Amino acid sequence: MSFKIAFIGAGSIGFTRGLLRDLLAVPEFNHLEVAFNDINAHNLDMVTQLCQRDIDENGLNIKISSSTDRREVLKGAKYVFVVVRIGGLDAFKLDVEIPLKYGIDQCVGDTLCAGGIMYGQRGIAEMMNICKDIREVAAKDCLLLNYANPMAMLTWAANKYGGVKTIGLCHGVQGGHKQIAEALGLQKNEVDIICAGINHQTWYIQVSHNGVDMTGKLLEAFENHENFKQTEKVRIDMLRRFGYYSTESNGHLSEYLPWYRKRENEIMDWIDMGSWINGETGGYLRVCTEGRTWFETDFPNWMKEPAIEYLQDKRSEEHGSYIIEGLETGRVYRGHFNVVNNGIIANLPNDAIIEAPGYVDRNGINMPRVGDLPLGCAAVCNVSISVQRLAVEAAINGDDMLLRQAMMMDPLTGAVCNPKEIWQMTDEFLVAQAGWLPQYQAASAAAEERLAKGNLIPTRSNYEGAARLQIKTVEEMQLDRDAANKNAGESDKAQERLAAKH
Repeated sequence: MSFKIAFIGAGSIGFTRGLLRDLLAVPEFNHLEVAFNDINAHNLDMVTQLCQRDIDENGLNIKISSSTDRREVLKGAKYVFVVVRIGGLDAFKLDVEIPLKYGIDQCVGDTLCAGGIMYGQRGIAEMMNICKDIREVAAKDCLLLNYANPMAMLTWAANKYGGVKTIGLCHGVQGGHKQIAEALGLQKNEVDIICAGINHQTWYIQVSHNGVDMTGKLLEAFENHENFKQTEKVRIDMLRRFGYYSTESNGHLSEYLPWYRKRENEIMDWIDMGSWINGETGGYLRVCTEGRTWFETDFPNWMKEPAIEYLQDKRSEEHGSYIIEGLETGRVYRGHFNVVNNGIIANLPNDAIIEAPGYVDRNGINMPRVGDLPLGCAAVCNVSISVQRLAVEAAINGDDMLLRQAMMMDPLTGAVCNPKEIWQMTDEFLVAQAGWLPQYQAASAAAEERLAKGNLIPTRSNYEGAARLQIKTVEEMQLDRDAANKNAGESDKAQERLAAKH
């Protein structure tokens, strides 16, 4: 088989190298055409060199075409992976630190909350440009496989306004599935799950072992698990109060809800510092910054190390390669995918992007109807969907009133801030991130004028949050090269979590 796959944002070493390994482990895909694009020529060159070395040492006759010209890379592509982070780490830092001034303490800030909303404004603006290029130069019926966050917002915009068939992909369901099995004392392949909801707020609505429903046994299992009872306090509390376990990590989940990070003196009661993903303030920004610094510093050594092997048993759990394998070879693949709802989950809006079980084969991507979510679970999702809808429409139309309303409706932002604070914080965002927000040119200028007039609400300009750690230096990372390599090289930056710190 020979067809073209393009990677947009290929300078992201974790996703690009891993997804390419997954694809090229499929025997039928030994003659793919692979093309990489990134706006950062230096990062693109490093990742291209490393991936080409992997290809060569695996004995494949594939030559990566690499360019900062996106249209050239997209030309004739049948599948497109989008792994971009618009604004890079500079904008991401603002997503975390501007809200901190107003007392909004985020662990990640890439999906919901104030940081996730702004990440969406930048990402949607560029996603529309990517979709335009796909429509004009890619293969007819090209499929966009979106790994970029905020997953639901970007996938929503691409499907509704981009004119490109888009499916959103995430590894959250697989991670929680593994945890559930461990809590029950079983292997992952012994536990069958049905998971449904929205990305990062998906619920394990059915958990079974040998045909026996185990859902009602999960709370006791997690409460008694030596590690999880410390590291997953928010998830366990949501399980206790809503009856179902949620896919997303403790740190992620805590920032999507109004209850767990609203009071500075209570945040430590709900998080654990054994691993950033358990709730550390700005934890994802820290590990991403460390990973990028390490890769750039240590790149010559990466080129000297053994290539990764393109073998079936070395493939990750990322859905992307299995979807393409199913579509091209007919092998059936079952996963959980982010798609336009259209009645799949009956008590969530039809226009929303939901995450639910799906099957892939040569006939396409098929999504069975789930029916109703449990009422409480649906209520939690519907709050987030309202924020997402406002944020998507704001980004598409450059409407800063809708943007402010999205901020007000966000659960944690609304729990911490009053309306005047939210208005001022949004002004700060519009000014600080103006270079990445072309659709808000007029609104950013007006915001700058308002801020310049003074008489502002006082903020905590030096506030570091309840649980922030310093970014490691290269010298500190050199003390554990294996850990630094894993952090830089993996798309899931919390695969191997540390034990709880009591």
